[in-house]
Amino acid sequence: MGIVERKERQRKEVRDSILESAWKLVNEDGWQSLSIRKIADAIEYSVPVVYDHFENKEAILSEFNRQGFKLLGDKVKEAKLANTTAATQLEAIAFAYWDFAFEHKEYYQLMYGLGMPSCESLTKVPELTAFIDVFHTTIAELLKEGGAEQENVWMKVHSFWSMLHGLVSINLMAPPAGHMGLSAEEMNRLILTDFITGFLKGLGK
Repeated sequence: MGIVERKERQRKEVRDSILESAWKLVNEDGWQSLSIRKIADAIEYSVPVVYDHFENKEAILSEFNRQGFKLLGDKVKEAKLANTTAATQLEAIAFAYWDFAFEHKEYYQLMYGLGMPSCESLTKVPELTAFIDVFHTTIAELLKEGGAEQENVWMKVHSFWSMLHGLVSINLMAPPAGHMGLSAEEMNRLILTDFITGFLKGLGK
């Protein structure tokens, strides 16, 4: 291995170590408390070394944001491909999204820490674009099946995403208690199913 290759490998190892330590700190103390100083102490390097790989804390959070949307995008795409009709695909996508939010709370809270991603984010984060495309193609197909393909697909996508995120956020902040002999998880599933049913009806399904 040449000198250049060795340096590149060492640089990647340090970068990976920074991200690994940062993620550990996020899991322990929450992403709001993350700092460059804490990361440097954790990896036993100086602060300038961390800055040599990441411009600031926001750059590290942006990397985690990218990773989160990549993971979420893979989950919803897998759910879509496992179903054959647009209606069942949308339901599977919603449940995959829901499961991701609770299985990867740290990622989800970071991804939406500043609210819903903006249109500008879509152009800067390819992983976010790929994730949204799963929503878009599915809803566009549903509108086409219902003879309303000229409707504003993006408006429907934003409505679906916003309502789904809202349900998740409410449950992350204050999980509901069980009701009518059902567990909290069973209640959540019923609520999510009711939302999907109502949304599909709005699309003429």
